[in-house]
Parts: sequence; structure tokens; C-alpha cells
Amino acid sequence: MLKKLYDRLMNIGRQGYAVPVLGLVAFLESSIFPIPPDAFLIPFVLANRPKTWRFAATATIFSVLGGMLGYAIGFYFADTVGAWILHLYGSGSALADFQAWFAKYGVYVILIKGLTPIPYKLVTIASGIAHFDLFTFVWSSIVTRGFRFFLLSFLAWKFGPAAMPVIERNLSRIAIGVLALAILGVGIAYAIHH
Repeated sequence: MLKKLYDRLMNIGRQGYAVPVLGLVAFLESSIFPIPPDAFLIPFVLANRPKTWRFAATATIFSVLGGMLGYAIGFYFADTVGAWILHLYGSGSALADFQAWFAKYGVYVILIKGLTPIPYKLVTIASGIAHFDLFTFVWSSIVTRGFRFFLLSFLAWKFGPAAMPVIERNLSRIAIGVLALAILGVGIAYAIHH
């Protein structure tokens, strides 16, 4: 099953619609979707190296745009949709914690959390709930998400061709590792807020 999924992602990466697919995933992940764009970005770069920087830019731009949707959810719908999403990820009490963090650390909360396995949607929604400065939220999101996606794209571009046989042989272990990182991120977010 994982091999089929991997082959499917590699095939999409070679197609003309890979950029819109990646943009959609990056946009939705920043506010509601549980799968990080990295899971699409890396296979797409491996499948289509000439579009490496276009993929990185697309992931960055649409992740930030999706982050603005997450911010709006937190800002305008904190008690309904925002609370539901935060509760779904085990961070239902995030408001007080994030407000305290933003008061103490400001922009560093976004810069650091945008690079960690903690789901970015928690940062975007909590930023809106805490009424964090929108301009600062946007530019710090561009920095942190851009750094992450351009670094991952560079590593996949530089080392991917040599690593592909290893990746294909160890696909299930890699998938378990990615799943473990996602669970770790949610677990860290849950532990921080409880």
C-alpha cells in the first residue's frame, strides 16, 4: 500500500498539476488538514528536480496563505471552529498558553514552532485567538515556512537521487518515522497545553 502511495506521489510530481496539488495541500494543512506538505514536497522534488524551487516557493506561499485562514479561524471563530480544531489536536486550552507565550516571547513563538513537528495549524489558529499582530504573524510565517520548505527541497534536490534506492527499500520504516514525528508533534502540543 505504501509503495503504491509513493509511486502515486512520484507520478503526480512528474505531472503539470503537481504545483496546484502541492499548493492545495500546503494551504489546507496550515488550518485544517492533518498531513504536512513535506509528505508531498519531497517526492515531488525527487520526481521532478527542475521544478525544485517552484515546489518550495509554492509550499511556502500557500502555507502562509493557509496560515492566514487559520489565523482568521482563531480570530473570528475562536469559540466554534477554532476551539473544535484545537480540541481535535489535543490543544483545547491553548488560548491562555499562547497568549502568555506571545506576551513573553512575541514573534519567536511563530519562528520556533513553525520549524518543529508541532502542527503549524495550532500556531496559526492560536495566533488568531490571541489577536497576535497580523503583519508580524505573516512575515514570521514567511521566514519560518520558507526556511523549512526551501531547506527540505534543497536536501531532496541535492541528496535525493542517491538516496532514492534507500528510500524505496525502506519505505515502510520512513513512513513509520514520519507518522511518529506527526504523533510526537501532536503529543508535544498536548503536553505543553496540559
